[in-house]
Parts: sequence; structure tokens; C-alpha cells
Amino acid sequence: MVERTFTLSNPTGLHARPAALFVKEVQKFADTEIFVRKGEKEVSARSLLSLLSLGVAQGETIVIRCQGPREEEAMAALAALIEGGLGE
Repeated sequence: MVERTFTLSNPTGLHARPAALFVKEVQKFADTEIFVRKGEKEVSARSLLSLLSLGVAQGETIVIRCQGPREEEAMAALAALIEGGLGE
């Protein structure tokens, strides 16, 4: 299992379009469980509605947890997406 903390810097945080890009990237790793946590609430990264329910805004911190055979690869891909501004 790998876990990493990120602070979102893109203007809209993890809302509609950025969240959809995030889920699309997560889908590439079907053999790996991926979760996103904000505060005490943790959701599956495969569900767009669950991600939106976190209400992550610019400047807020999330924790991503990956577990499975491609956990390192999944974390690297998601880190690149977040650090690249989630397409914004």
C-alpha cells in the first residue's frame, strides 16, 4: 500500500471536470484499489459522485491511498495529474 498527501492548487479544486479527469486516470488501474480522503471521509476514487461529495476546493489537502499490483504506477500517474493542475 502506498499513501501520499497532496494540496490542490488548481482554481476549482476537485470539482466536475477535474474530478472527471481524475476518475478517467483511475480507471486505467482496474487491478488496484484507489481511495481519496479529505479529513475523516474516504471515498473510492472510481466514483465521480463520491469524489464530488468530498467538496475539495483549491488549497485543500487530500490523501490518496493505492493498494494492489500497480499501486506505485497508479500513484505516480495521479501525482502527475494533480501536480499538473488537473487539466486547468
